Amino acid sequence: MWYFLNVIFNILNKKIYNYFPYPYFVSLIHLVVGVVYCLISWSVGLPKRAPINGTLLKLLFPVALCHGIGHITSNVSFAAVAVSFAHTIKALEPFFSAAATQFILGQQVPFSLWLSLAPVVIGVSMASLTELSFNWTGFINAMISNISFTYRSIYSKKAMTDMDSTNVYAYISIIALIVCIPPAVIFEGPRLMQHGFSDAIAKVGLTKFVSDLFLVGLFYHLYNQIATNTLERVAPLTHAVGNVLKRVFVIGFSIVVFGNKISTQTGIGTSIAIAGVAMYSYIKAKIEEEKRKKSA
Repeated sequence: MWYFLNVIFNILNKKIYNYFPYPYFVSLIHLVVGVVYCLISWSVGLPKRAPINGTLLKLLFPVALCHGIGHITSNVSFAAVAVSFAHTIKALEPFFSAAATQFILGQQVPFSLWLSLAPVVIGVSMASLTELSFNWTGFINAMISNISFTYRSIYSKKAMTDMDSTNVYAYISIIALIVCIPPAVIFEGPRLMQHGFSDAIAKVGLTKFVSDLFLVGLFYHLYNQIATNTLERVAPLTHAVGNVLKRVFVIGFSIVVFGNKISTQTGIGTSIAIAGVAMYSYIKAKIEEEKRKKSA
């Protein structure tokens, strides 16, 4: 379900950007649909809403802020370059995670982990040099999203609570939505009012436009929710390998669906980067497993 929803989301999202290139507004819609979904779920008691106080809000706010920034910048990247290329750049996320662990948290990262990241950096560099859809807007925003999601995971560890993952994700979505409204209004509001909405409706019709936005928001929320629930139910190694395979699925399906032409070097670079992420994920999960056994 996690893979299926993620692939559908990425394909539908890019199809929307092909006729409605407003990533700030579309990012906002993803969160609006998710928040409405959460509010309806709470109203029927599935799940029961967990109470929140000032202390919890302070813990969750930095997580939600990083989630919002990472979400918007990911979408700016998806709108600017091919989905396959955006996901190749996003494969660099473990590199930023390792750097933050070592230099911000002050925790030693084993040499084997740094070594496993070398193919990721080399692969992304190779893919970037010959990528036909390359532009700096897409590349820089994908890098900013990597940094944002790295900080999100750091703050998430600090914000570990007794609250279940479904409630935590619902509160993060609500806060992230509030954070994302100002940039969407500032950067895209005037253009949307002048011609953005009317151009999209003229191209595909009102019904398709509204249904596309609703469905992409629903798929976005559900794939994130299921990814969070999956993490709760499986060992870190399983989840890490699953995350790598998910990226392979998305890259593969997007190339087939959109017929993206990719150079041989981009294909080889993407494969090297994904193999590096797989190696990194495996080593990291093994280290975590050993730590758990020792503490047990």
